[in-house]
Amino acid sequence: MNDTFMKEKPVLPLIASMALPMVISMLVNSLYNIVDSFFVAKINENAMTALSLVFPLQNFINAVAIGFGVGINAVIAFYLGADDEKNANTAAAHGLILTMLHGILMMFGCIAVLPLFLGKFTADEQVIAMGLRYSKIVFTFSPVIALSLYFEKLFQAVGNMKVSMVSLMIGCFANILLDPVLIFGAGPFPAMEIEGAALATGIGQILSVAVYLIVYVRHPMRIRLSRKYLTRNTHIDKKLYAIGIPAILNLALPSLLITSLNAILSAYSQIYVVILGIYYKLQTFLYLPANGIIQGMRPVIGYNYGAGESKRVKQIFYVTLGMCVSIMLLGTAICLLLPGQLIGLFTTNPETILTGQTALRIISAGFIVSAVSVTVSGALEGLGKGAASLIISLSRYVLIIIPAAFILSNIYGPTGVWNAFWITELLTAVIAFYVARRTIIS
Repeated sequence: MNDTFMKEKPVLPLIASMALPMVISMLVNSLYNIVDSFFVAKINENAMTALSLVFPLQNFINAVAIGFGVGINAVIAFYLGADDEKNANTAAAHGLILTMLHGILMMFGCIAVLPLFLGKFTADEQVIAMGLRYSKIVFTFSPVIALSLYFEKLFQAVGNMKVSMVSLMIGCFANILLDPVLIFGAGPFPAMEIEGAALATGIGQILSVAVYLIVYVRHPMRIRLSRKYLTRNTHIDKKLYAIGIPAILNLALPSLLITSLNAILSAYSQIYVVILGIYYKLQTFLYLPANGIIQGMRPVIGYNYGAGESKRVKQIFYVTLGMCVSIMLLGTAICLLLPGQLIGLFTTNPETILTGQTALRIISAGFIVSAVSVTVSGALEGLGKGAASLIISLSRYVLIIIPAAFILSNIYGPTGVWNAFWITELLTAVIAFYVARRTIIS
């Protein structure tokens, strides 16, 4: 595959063509999560509770695989841009071995800690039993999940986003179709209940990996996996982890934020905890297209950085920023005009809707300016500057918002927490712009 198009094609259509498959993939993945939860909830409420309790560990596995994949993506794209195929192939080969090692370690580690982990959150023996039954199967597929995400980032690194889209869609649709069959039984398939949901997830991941392997074998690309590239190379290994570890932390920080804000809000009323949960469901759909654009931008900016195209790197950054600002502008308008209707999608409680629409209007004040920190953080990861990206994420998810929410809630009550969001976005944007001036647009 000729990937020089990443430094030759006009930037706006290039970013759009790279981002669209990722936006579609993420939409399908969101649909899968909703449908998966829908079928599990039909078993009984304890099954849904078990699934919810296991989710943080599943999210941890994904965070490690995706975060390290970002490192693989950035390093490969950089070396391809520098026309250094040997080191690009070495990064791909080392990334594959390390990814599989991570998957195996997470499989054994998560299964080992699960009984203690579940016991921290519930004393219900049925919930714990169902959680163990589900996770022992789903965690067994951890190496497969890690491998699927490895190939996703590998194909993205050479600009082939469509393969990632097709692979993810096939895996997700297979999961959706298998859920009712394996959970409730049909024809020759027995009713496996919650184990069926876990097995459906694993089979979907296997199919995704199969698609990647078939395409890799039948349609050779510039990156080739071979034993000869597995020679000792600590320099490349350090580069993979230097980008991957901050990216992993970036993905894990939102969980820490939600836990902290729930602790603050629960002191006032459970309604505020519900509103925060609804906001994050809505936020997922708002930031989803922006995240798709960022994923499309990463390999492009990394490739051009490696090729020494500094002028084009700046252009890529500004075009991506403009696209993200446009999305956030639309999201802000929707939240200001239809806050009650949006909250009403998740609850029928009039008090929750009334209080929630006020919260949504306040929080949405920070959407537009958040495009700065989101774009800068993604660009830094694409350029291989993971530590700088982590500084922005720490500011956005921990260092500013948690103290601000605590202080303002003591003064203004729960409304102070909502105001902490836009204040944090504004201050983080200032920090992000300063970092960008020194590293991207200097």
